[in-house]
Amino acid sequence: MLRAVARCCCHWPPGAAAADEMLWQTELRPHAAGEFSMAAAQANLVMEDQAQVLASPADTLVGVYDGHGGPDASRFLRSRLFPHVQRAFDCCLLVSASSFLCLWSFLADSEFHVAGFAREQGGMSAEAIRSAFGAAEEEFHKQVRQEWTKRPRLAAVGSCCLLGAISGDTLYVANVGDSRAVLGRRVVGGGVAVAERLSTEHNAASEEVRRELAALNPDDAQIVVHARGSWRVKGIIQVSRSIGDFYLKKPEYSLDPLFRQVGALFH
Repeated sequence: MLRAVARCCCHWPPGAAAADEMLWQTELRPHAAGEFSMAAAQANLVMEDQAQVLASPADTLVGVYDGHGGPDASRFLRSRLFPHVQRAFDCCLLVSASSFLCLWSFLADSEFHVAGFAREQGGMSAEAIRSAFGAAEEEFHKQVRQEWTKRPRLAAVGSCCLLGAISGDTLYVANVGDSRAVLGRRVVGGGVAVAERLSTEHNAASEEVRRELAALNPDDAQIVVHARGSWRVKGIIQVSRSIGDFYLKKPEYSLDPLFRQVGALFH
């Protein structure tokens, strides 16, 4: 099914340059289950946020990547997440959520939240999506390690990652970070659309998230700190799960004198 996506598809935006512009949008375009439109607006000095749609006659993938600390993680996801989804599905990788536990040292465990709607029958699977998220995280970490000595700031770059996949009559939603997927439903007989939240945000503003972080890090009294008007992981960032942010996940980065030269900028 996803092989058809690779052979015959509509991929938007059409190129990296278009996705890095200050403001870009597309009007309604067709996909397997209807039509889509999308837009992005630059909020910082550099465009840190990315989004993409890959549509074929059978399947549709939607990715939204809310970057922070720089554009590298969101740009990486734009170019590499969808290939990992296809590869995970083609190889029929069955990866349980438990294999992601304790991957991160400071942030919450990286069990990716994947919700399936309607009935699951063949095609895409929650296991394939979990595997793709893990593979993307691993590949980006490899890139950070390779460029570490020349670009230590890469260890402090991260991105939220929100994925939607429509396969047959099933909609999958996977999320790390605090982006939100919303489904609009039209009220029967009322002609009014109501919004239904499909994903859960991983943000230290949530008391549940703070309890989870404290339970996962019982020896770290500073795992969540109220700083600059909001609750933050280590007093730095608000999201508790992400792709990247290795300076919070792996002590070898935060403890290295090379990173400390730039790390102070994030405190």
